[in-house]
Order: sequence, then C-alpha cells, then structure tokens
Amino acid sequence: MASEGKESKPDSQSPAAPAFTCKDLAASATHQPTDKKLFENLSGAGKVIGVLTSGGDAQGMNAAVRAVVRMGIYVGAKMYFVYEGYQGMVDGGNNIVEVTWECVSSILQVGGTVIGSARCQAFRTREGRLQAAYNLIQKGITNLCVIGGDGSLTGANLFREEWSGLLEELAKTGKIEKEAVKKYAYLNIVGMVGSIDNDFCGTDMTIGTDSALHRIIEVVDAIMTTAQSHQRTFVLEVMGRHCGYLALVSALACGADWVFIPEYPPEEGWEKLLCTKLFENRANKKRLNIIIVAEGAIDIHNKPITSEKVKDLVVKQLGYDTRVTILGHVQRGGTPSAFDRILASRMGVDAVLALLEATPDTPACVVSLSGNQSVRLPLMECVHMTQEVQKAMDNCQFAEAVKLRGRSFENNLNTYKLLSQKKPDSELPKSNFNVAVMNVGAPAAGMNAAVRSAVRMGISEGHKMFAVNNGFEGFSKGQIKEITWGGVGGWTGQGGSILGTKRTLPAKYLEAIAEQMRIHNINALLVIGGFEAYLGLLELSAAREKYEEFCVPMVMVPATVSNNVPGSDFSIGADTALNTITDTCDRIKQSASGTKRRVFIIETMGGYCGYLASMGGLSAGADVAYIFEEQFDIRELQANVEHLTEKMKTTIQRGLVLRNENCNENYTTDFIYQLYSEEGKGIFDCRKNVLGHMQQGGAPSPFDRNFGTKISAKAVLWLSEKLKESYRKGKVFANTDESVCLLGMRTRKLIFQPVTELKSQTDFEHRIPKEQWWLKLRPLMKILAKYKISYDVSDSGQLEHIPGCEIGQIETQTA
Repeated sequence: MASEGKESKPDSQSPAAPAFTCKDLAASATHQPTDKKLFENLSGAGKVIGVLTSGGDAQGMNAAVRAVVRMGIYVGAKMYFVYEGYQGMVDGGNNIVEVTWECVSSILQVGGTVIGSARCQAFRTREGRLQAAYNLIQKGITNLCVIGGDGSLTGANLFREEWSGLLEELAKTGKIEKEAVKKYAYLNIVGMVGSIDNDFCGTDMTIGTDSALHRIIEVVDAIMTTAQSHQRTFVLEVMGRHCGYLALVSALACGADWVFIPEYPPEEGWEKLLCTKLFENRANKKRLNIIIVAEGAIDIHNKPITSEKVKDLVVKQLGYDTRVTILGHVQRGGTPSAFDRILASRMGVDAVLALLEATPDTPACVVSLSGNQSVRLPLMECVHMTQEVQKAMDNCQFAEAVKLRGRSFENNLNTYKLLSQKKPDSELPKSNFNVAVMNVGAPAAGMNAAVRSAVRMGISEGHKMFAVNNGFEGFSKGQIKEITWGGVGGWTGQGGSILGTKRTLPAKYLEAIAEQMRIHNINALLVIGGFEAYLGLLELSAAREKYEEFCVPMVMVPATVSNNVPGSDFSIGADTALNTITDTCDRIKQSASGTKRRVFIIETMGGYCGYLASMGGLSAGADVAYIFEEQFDIRELQANVEHLTEKMKTTIQRGLVLRNENCNENYTTDFIYQLYSEEGKGIFDCRKNVLGHMQQGGAPSPFDRNFGTKISAKAVLWLSEKLKESYRKGKVFANTDESVCLLGMRTRKLIFQPVTELKSQTDFEHRIPKEQWWLKLRPLMKILAKYKISYDVSDSGQLEHIPGCEIGQIETQTA
C-alpha cells in the first residue's frame, strides 16, 4: 500500500475512516501472527495496470472492472481503461484512458460491459500486436487484466510471450527509446473468464453464467404457465456454443422432460425414445412438456440437432401442439445476479493481488473458482484442457469430453439422467426399505427441489418414499404418506415448502414420533431444514438409548435463508434470499436517481448470522454492513457517518447501509436511521427499509434449485449405502454417531459429518457456527467502499495446477 499521506492512499482526506474491527481478523499488523500475509503490506506504487473486456459480453463484467479499478487505485497503482477490447488497444488514442475511483461508480448493477468489447482481427496479426504494444508503452502499462473467454485469454498469453520481441522491434524502428525496452521489459497478464457459456476448464463458474441461468429460468417458469393452460409442448433453444452447461443445468432446474447437449448426444433411435416419453407423460396427466436444446447439440454422428428438427418430430409423430422458443441474446442481457457480482468482485480483487505479486518468471494466470475458494491457475493449462474437450467431441469421444468438463458437469449430467425418467418397475431394484423425507424450520426457496430429488432418487434405489407434512409436529400426528415419482412432478420451481414446515423440535414428541416410525416401518430419515433441523437430529440421536426406532440412518441437508447451519458453507435458500436483497437494493438506489443526496438504511434477515447482510452488501455495493459477528460501538457508527459524509461531498449521490436484524440489541435499525439522519443534516437525508419475509419468498434461484437437487440426491445415496451395510450384516442398524450426519459443502466438496461432532463448532446461544468462511470476504466490501482496512491474503498467491496438465506437459504435447 502507498505510504501514509500519499494522495493515492484511500481516505487520506478522511482520517476518521474506521479500522476493520472483526474479532476473527485482527485490525492491524501488530496483532497478526507472523505467518500471515497482509494485503496492506503489498504496494502498487509505480505499477500501471490496464483493464479490458474482450469477446462476448457477460453480466458481471462491470463488477469485475469496478473491483480491478478500485483495488488498483487502493494500493496506489495507476489504472487505465482499454475501451473496445483488443481493437481499442490496437487503435490507441482515446481508447486507452486513465480512470479514477468515481469512474466506476454505479456500474455494479449494469449488465454487459461499459468499456465495450469487440472482435479484433488486427490483434491476430503480429503487426496489430506491435501497434498494441506501442500504445501500451506510451501509457507505461506493463500489467494487463483481461476479462474474456478462452480466445481472448489465449491472445493475451501470446502477446505476453512476444512482448520483449515486440519492444525490440519498436526500438529498432525508432518508435521507442532503447531505454524503454529495459524499463518495460516484461508484461504481466492475469485473466478472468467472462462468458455465459461456462465452457472454460479450471473454474467451476465463469462470470455471467449464473445470470444467464436466471434469464433462462425466468423464461421457462413463464412458459410453463401458458404450456399448462393449453397442454402444449415447448422446445427451448439456449446458448452455449459447443458447451451444454446452460442447457443441462436449466433442465435440472426446471425438471425438463428431455435435454440435448453436445457432450452427451442421444443414443441411436432417440427419436422413438423421446416420443415414447412424451406420450407416457401425457398419459400420466402431465399437461406440458419441456424440451431444452443447446445451440450446439449434436447426435452421435456429429450432425446437428436443431430445435426446429425436434419440433417437427413431435408434431409429426405425436400431433402435439408444439412451439419453439429461441432465447437468443436475452440470456446475455439484464442485470447480473448476486452470485456473479460477488464472484466478479472477488476475482477482480484477486487479479490485482496476482499482478502485484507477479515476477518476470510468473506465467500468465487465470483467477478461477473452486468450490467457494478463489484460486489461481496457469492460463495455458486451462486453455489446453478446454481445447481437449473440443478435440474429444470432434473425435466422438463423448464420455471423455464429459470428464474433461469437470466433476461439476459430470455430476449434473448423472443427476439429471437419474431424476428425469423413471425406469419401469420391472427394472427397479427392490430394497424393502422405507425412507421418510421432511422439512423442518422456516421455509426456504429450493426446499421443494430438494424433496423432489430425494423422492426420485429413493425410488430409483428401490425404496418406498414417505413424505412427512409439517415437520416433527406433523410427524407425531401421523401426517405421513407414501409419495410417488409423479407426486413430485413440477416441484423444482415452486417456492416455500409444499410439505409444510414448522420450527417445533422433536423432544416433546419423541414417543409419538417413535410410534409413527414403527407404524410406517421407517428405516431411514432425511431432514431438509435449518438450525431447528440440526437441533432436531441431535435430539433424535440422543433419544436412541430409549427408543430403538431412532436407531436408523439419518441425514440432514441444510436449507435456510440465514445460512447459519454449522458444517456447511452454503444452505439451500440463501442464494434466493441474497438475490432478493440485491434486487431490492438496486431498486431502492434507483429511486434516488435525480434526487438530492440520500443514504438508505436496510435491514436484512438472518437471525444472529450476518451472511445475508455481508454478502448482500458486497453484491449491492454497500458502504457498510453491520453484523453480530463483528461487534461495533458508537465510535465506529460515527466514523461511518463521517466517511459517508466525505463521499457525499464529492460526486456520490447515494449511500447504502445494511444492518443484520440481530447485530446489536441497542443499535437498532431505527437508532441507526436516526443517527445518520441527524448527522447528515444539510448534506444528505435518509430512508429506511425493513425487507422482512420477502427474503423467504419467491421462486428459487437456479443455484438453489441445482444445489438442492444435487445435495439431496447425494444424501439419499448415502442413506441407501448405510441401509445396505446394515442389511448385509444382518442386524439392526448400529447405534453410532456416524449414522446421524449432516451433508454440507465445505470449501471444495460435499462431505458427511456426524452431527454430534459439529456440537463443538456451534454457538448454540446465537445459533451460528463458531467459524464462518465468509467473514474473510468482509474486507472486500470495505476496500471497494474506500475504507482503510486490514485484509489477510494468506490464502492467495499460490499458483495451483490442473492435475495431469502441468505447463511442461503442455509444451511437450504442443511440440
């Protein structure tokens, strides 16, 4: 960071800006262990960084641009926009412009890219790259942050490799001084993948993919109502070029009858199979059919399967009223989702950190997402792997192509195949086990998708599936019945809980619940819910000594908007709530357009967990978010007011303050509103908004539908394995802690954890985990709001590799 007093340091004119006071992340270097790497010890002084977007546009690109610019300025670097992608770099002039902090204000929620993107043939030639190098040297730019697809990033890597040769050529022709060759000796490149297609290997999600899924699911949900009214078949064509990710996840998220993707072509004779399935669905009283076709869909002979071809087939063979909807560029449009804003902001900050730490020997890298972690991977390893996917498809090696796409893609495909079509009863195994599924706690969007997945997976495993209505209370009253494959049809897009859910714990109903388990011969239990579900399983586990009916395998899947369940980084429903908060903040901020300066105080749900307030603040561009996990006092409140006041005296017209509902019993939303109103008199006025239960409502987001579907399927497979183990041993299920588990996402994978082991990780008084991963992201919001702050970056900086794809191997294979 720039030295104290320099103009480039944030808030040099605002000495009252508060320090970061998280009890888990110390506020200053003097309190940090020596093995921690601190962001404030990194300096961008003397560095000049250019940022450009290239290739197809994607929602979230502006969030990435904003993060790069602000992070760069924060550490004291000079920041430049390169307008119109590589074309602007080649053309130079007014296309390469120095930017300030305010230049990226109010772009977080804007789709597309405000600095433009263009295909550039000139940059594909050495002459074009020579001119681009000259234009960058004129501005002193030797660090590039490129946001684009694989083609854009490959071009950036070639540019980096040629850099020294380009400079020498420019010096020979007299265009630059010989000293400039030494001064600007090497070019650092860091990439971020901005593409709705999610076709880049090495990252779980690319910037824009989640937003594109939002557009697709919005259309599918709307189409379903009209299709049901007229008993129609709809064929939807979605984008993705040669990658079927959008089509596959959309099919999972809406329960489509059939999906065509390039990586998994239908088998020979698919036409008859498709028509048979559609006919059977109509015979079973299903009023609509949804078929999703990826734009690059092919058959096993590599011949295209178009949406029109599918429509003509259905009309000719079945005579159904069939319509085609080609979504087209609507998938690229609209405001970015909360997920994409957070992803892009994290990647943008990490991209600048990577440039600060780069050396002449550092290979060009790409900032990627693995689970919930930001990682850096060698750019050409990712490009190589991406190219291998296309080669595999060109050679009709489709199984290999699916594997190369990564575990997430493969899991999505396997889950869809299992859940989309029921096997004939004669082909289903017979387990003679009865499995019950129930919802516990407050409703959360995505619960119904999880129940659907569990029921269908259980039936595929040969179990009888029973649905329990109204939580443990309903269980005790015998509100339980068998549920069939068709009984959960159309559930994926439904919000709330169709089964009904209550917060009641089982302790006072233990005898009645045990009786119902005995009556219905329940051999395993799946509980989908929040903190009450976790407490409920603890109580059932403790009651095993008294009631042998509870000596069965039990597993919990976390589902709560609060995201406060120990043992899991994510809960079903939290993403939907986060999007509701983000959308509402966007509208609230927009309401101030053209008015005088205004600050909005917004209260979010979450109990004592600050996840929604913190992540909502990051995705909505808030100035501050007050949460229980980071205690604050009146001095910090006053410092925040002064910080906002300084901003309002410049060109900033709006401020945004989020408050978690239980962050402090005395500093209430009303108190904070009155404080800001009083202190801001003559400079800004205030408005407040309590979002309330709207955060629990609405249709589930694509993320929650997909996450709920996959995690529940995995939970039922675990129950099946436990039941088979006990059956093979020929005895009643063992009374062990390992048989009562919570299935959660931890860092990069889904893992099963005994609920009794999670007790030590739980703050039962406040109903939150003792350690929460997202607290590490809290400083990002402060940095992007221009606060002085400490930030632990110990986790970043390690360049990882794709297994079996190290740089040396790539060079050998390429040669």
